[in-house]
Amino acid sequence: MMQNASITQQRCPSCGKRKIVTDENSGELFCAFCGFVINDKIEDTGAEWRSFSNESSNRTRVGAGTSLTMHDMGLSTVIGAANKDSTGKPLSASMKSSIERLRTWDSRSQAHSSSDRNLRQALNEMDKLKDKLALADAVIEKAAYIYRKAMEKKLVRGRSIQGLVAACLYAACRNTETPRTLDDVAEGINIRRKDVARCYRLLYRELEFKMPVVDPVKVVSRIASIVELSEKSKRKAVDILNQAKKIGMVAGKDPMGMAAAALYLACIDCGEVKSQKQISIASGVTEVTIRNRCAGLRKMLQD
Repeated sequence: MMQNASITQQRCPSCGKRKIVTDENSGELFCAFCGFVINDKIEDTGAEWRSFSNESSNRTRVGAGTSLTMHDMGLSTVIGAANKDSTGKPLSASMKSSIERLRTWDSRSQAHSSSDRNLRQALNEMDKLKDKLALADAVIEKAAYIYRKAMEKKLVRGRSIQGLVAACLYAACRNTETPRTLDDVAEGINIRRKDVARCYRLLYRELEFKMPVVDPVKVVSRIASIVELSEKSKRKAVDILNQAKKIGMVAGKDPMGMAAAALYLACIDCGEVKSQKQISIASGVTEVTIRNRCAGLRKMLQD
């Protein structure tokens, strides 16, 4: 019996019988009755893995993909943290000390220039903010790409790493249509809002960003969850915003302000008691802005 062989009910073009054998070792496809070889160069589409003695549980041939969120894009190697030899025995005290020194030099060798150290620190800051702001991997990847572009243009020199990291994250959120405000990013990294805004304007000007217009409908759920509104009010607010979009009323206006105003009107319509102040705090826009946007939306609904 051949190893790695499978039988199918495909018809043989020579004898017409239905018993075709596929031999994966030789790459042949032949009839079990008459021996007619249908194909002698079958491509193996299976996984390209190898298995060594201690790798039976992880047999993949390739490693992890490259990522811009790592300063070396994940291409370098590191000395393992386990102080054991190849047989699993603990290292001697002298060897342990030598390995520790090697680890230190290995780490330093991967960031030998000031630009490498700057990039490593920036990417570490992004990684911290990822959890604080609940951002997706795609957003962090985009932010890392923008920061690398800023380094190429020499925009990093003379500016704070935190300010540029925050600006890159905000730009990445805008680019991926992730609803995060300047205040959210500034609060997450603990710097002033105007510092983030200044760095963002610099990036926008020098890197020639083309940002998509943020849809106010996408920020409704976020505000509604903070204020604890019902699904009925959320749907009503989305309906109001869709009507406003049809007549071009949302163009050029702050999406947070439009979403907050639509939610406030939806609360009134659905009988939920929520003040302008509560929605203002949840959305990060002023009560005056909410009142102004409400006036425009009310006029639209009356017409």
